[in-house]
Amino acid sequence: MQRRRPSRQDRLLRGRLYARRARRTAIIVAVAMLGGVVGAAFARLSDAAMVAHARLYAGHRWLTLLLLPVGFGLAAWLTRRFAPEAAGSGIPQVVAAAEQRWSGRWGGQRVTLKTAVWKVVLSAGLYVCGASIGREGPTVQVVAGVLRSLTRGLRGGPGRRALILAGGAAGVAAAFNTPIAGVVFAVEELAKSFEKRTHTTVILVVVVAGFTSYALQGDYAYFGVASGRDTLLAAWLLAPVIGLAGGLAGGLFARAVALMSGPVANPVTAWRRAHPVLFATICGLVAAAVAVASGGLTFGAGYDEAKSLIQDHPGRGLAFATWKFLANLAAAVCGAPGGIFSPSLAAGAGLGAAFARIGLPIAGRDAVVLGMASYLSGVVQAPLTSAVILMEMTREPGLVGPLMLAALAARWSSSWLMDEPLYHFLSRAWRPPNQAVEAASGP
Repeated sequence: MQRRRPSRQDRLLRGRLYARRARRTAIIVAVAMLGGVVGAAFARLSDAAMVAHARLYAGHRWLTLLLLPVGFGLAAWLTRRFAPEAAGSGIPQVVAAAEQRWSGRWGGQRVTLKTAVWKVVLSAGLYVCGASIGREGPTVQVVAGVLRSLTRGLRGGPGRRALILAGGAAGVAAAFNTPIAGVVFAVEELAKSFEKRTHTTVILVVVVAGFTSYALQGDYAYFGVASGRDTLLAAWLLAPVIGLAGGLAGGLFARAVALMSGPVANPVTAWRRAHPVLFATICGLVAAAVAVASGGLTFGAGYDEAKSLIQDHPGRGLAFATWKFLANLAAAVCGAPGGIFSPSLAAGAGLGAAFARIGLPIAGRDAVVLGMASYLSGVVQAPLTSAVILMEMTREPGLVGPLMLAALAARWSSSWLMDEPLYHFLSRAWRPPNQAVEAASGP
């Protein structure tokens, strides 16, 4: 049977459809490039802010310590007054925004340009004050806000949820320079289910944003490149031990954050809501006391300390991990913007170094990397993301097996203390009341 040739009208309609798809894809690609630029610029700004604090601390040590309580209190007040949705990491807001079933007009400020601007400004200000925060969670919310806000007028193609997930994944890729981890993070942490059209959009956006960030920042490994595989067998044998310890420590951190800043009412959260600025100021005082006790090692994200533990002979160890745990906890619950990824990696590095220092038959570098993956997995309960991030950041493909084993062991032990992943637990506060109830009751 001879097929009917399409009419001229059919060809015109098909041409218009292809043109519309090409235009929509071009817009998404352009916005993804902008997201990569924003992520790279935020990284540069954060680094400059930490350098500024280091100079202040070197010249006026005791006076600079006052910046922590004053800065925490001021940042909490500004957040509540001008951008409540910018508080905390930002990943719970992205999770809630992706899962919320909206109808009608666009609502909320969780992933918008306004929230993104405040997130960047307040995070940089806290870095100048010396806060122990990460920029990776904020970058997830910032890039998701850029992507969602600038693609709102598009018709057809990927929907709102897909674009929010793609923006969040691109934020991880741009922050860590780890495109694979960005995709894995979207699947494992941001989304509970993943449609075909969603994952296509995520991969496209991550590739474009990651390439843009790469073009601006160059080919670098986040914590440098390690080499040597003399103790790989020992790494396999000790991975579950380090994983169990890191998972318990990370789970304890997640539990503490949930109790002090989560959506479930208790005496601490009630007092925090009644006196938010005073609570944030007290958190700043705790952070200042920890900074004094640690000799100034707990300021900032912890990049330099983690990198030195990976590349040099491990020092400090458990004491550094403890101080970083406390400093990051104070910043995470104060009510101002700030992430927990980088400080978690730094605390995990100290924990891994502690294992290397007690004479276990494993290279200090490998123990540190396994400790980082374990502690991060214990905090966020995302073992695959944690393993892939460390593999990409350290360029250690030979450790991928032990990394995954340690991260899985950490996820298991963390669940003893925290039965729900931290970001999904905290996301209840950013959902409409009826959906928050559904999330709390489970499927």
